[in-house]
Amino acid sequence: MPDMSGFSPAFERLGAALAAVVLQQQETLAEFLPREDWSADLTARTYSSGGVTVRVSLLGSYAARERTWLWGWANPQFGDDHPAVEPTLAIRGLGRRLGIPEFTTPEVDLSWYEGPAGHGGELIAMAAGGVLGGSGYIGAGYDGGSAYLHVDDPQAPPAAWDPVPVPRLLMNAVSLFPHEPRLTLARLLSRHRVAYREGDGVTEIRLPGGGTARALFDGLGRFIDWQAHLTPAGL
Repeated sequence: MPDMSGFSPAFERLGAALAAVVLQQQETLAEFLPREDWSADLTARTYSSGGVTVRVSLLGSYAARERTWLWGWANPQFGDDHPAVEPTLAIRGLGRRLGIPEFTTPEVDLSWYEGPAGHGGELIAMAAGGVLGGSGYIGAGYDGGSAYLHVDDPQAPPAAWDPVPVPRLLMNAVSLFPHEPRLTLARLLSRHRVAYREGDGVTEIRLPGGGTARALFDGLGRFIDWQAHLTPAGL
């Protein structure tokens, strides 16, 4: 297991690009999928909660005591050929192409992580889920840790564009992946095909339905303010 004292730059950049998109999709999934007593059948690729059943795949698991992340493909109970793992192998392939060790190391040591997320495994699950797209991810707790399942089911809705929560999503995303806030915003806007223009310390946005917004950044690239001017049609 490599001795890591932080995430790799390639992982941080990818996380920054995906963070706001993933957080918005997580909120959409939470509204759709009740978080009640649940059951999962990974061979059948199903997760059921509150009378709703969705198709899932296995990203990996986080062991609380060891503070490590174990990929599904590296877990001896599963492996590459398991029905719940095979759909996730694109993550490992991307890791090889882009040089992201967190995506290619079978078991990732996260004992160093002391950030705002509950644990470092949450951030790996976020980035992995963002790579796959789909409908979000689920942290399914068990004695000793959590398994992370990716939801890939057409009945689970995609997140819709809404300008109101954008500054909140951006601030929350940047708290988790702080290195490139302008990239975080740009990818969220691009996800919804919202037109924007980047200038010196500002991203100018033309809001669908009417109105404009400006995201302001300081000299270090940190997000500092959001100014929106919504027309009645854009409210």
